[in-house]
Amino acid sequence: MEETVKHHLKRQLRRLTSERPYQLAVASAVALVLASGTGAALAGADEAPAAAPAPVAATELRDDTAASRGGARIAPAPSSAAPAATSAAPSANATSTASSTAPDPDLTRKPEPPKPPPAKSLDYDYQAQTTFYNCGPAAVRHALSAAGIARSQDALGTQLGTDQLGTDSAQDTTRVLNATVEGDPYRTRTIPGGAATPAEMDRLQADVVAAVGDGRGVVVNVAGSATDTTGGWHSFPGGHYVAVVGYRDEGRLVKIVDSADPATASYWMSTIALANWAATRGYSA
Repeated sequence: MEETVKHHLKRQLRRLTSERPYQLAVASAVALVLASGTGAALAGADEAPAAAPAPVAATELRDDTAASRGGARIAPAPSSAAPAATSAAPSANATSTASSTAPDPDLTRKPEPPKPPPAKSLDYDYQAQTTFYNCGPAAVRHALSAAGIARSQDALGTQLGTDQLGTDSAQDTTRVLNATVEGDPYRTRTIPGGAATPAEMDRLQADVVAAVGDGRGVVVNVAGSATDTTGGWHSFPGGHYVAVVGYRDEGRLVKIVDSADPATASYWMSTIALANWAATRGYSA
């Protein structure tokens, strides 16, 4: 009986060693069982198929599955990187080029005109009016002389249409001044009411500053009475013409040239007083 068991054991070992190496563990277990005295049961089943291959096959399947999963774990994953951005930020060179070609606002901005000086007076050639009605031609002559233009009262009287009734209006003085001064710079301003409004006073002040700043005198058609800065009284109920050739205090005071009396050839007057003196008439500036 012992020889039979040994023979059977050898056959089992040869068969198991021909299987895959990982089945050796099973063969060792079978040998341990046979050696411990339980081989009698296996001896009776010498010719029966071994019972171990089924669980071995199951173990083999599990090993193969584990191997495939392991392969899946180490296989390179498909690339999920986002495509490279096609619109890169502008380089420093591009930025510097763009900034160098952009117009400089300091160069394209129109320069602001300089503020007029707070005071200015023009040189002029004084001449008293040659007739009692020639104040219009004399005032125009004074304004032109401040611009460096010489004209006679007689020639200007003809252009103005002056007669013994005088010169009609500031419309005439504006017309003749523009016919003489290049660029037609003069405009007629009227003060139709019996007294000047604050807006009309401000406009006269601005007009005097602009004209004198441009090197031109202003001709004003006045009527009634006015007082200068020294208290001098000047009255012309029927109307009169004077020239303005300077200003002070940013135009709040104006310098008047008056052809009526050489003793008071010029004087200073507030712009407010002059604006009221020109009420119902007007001026050329």
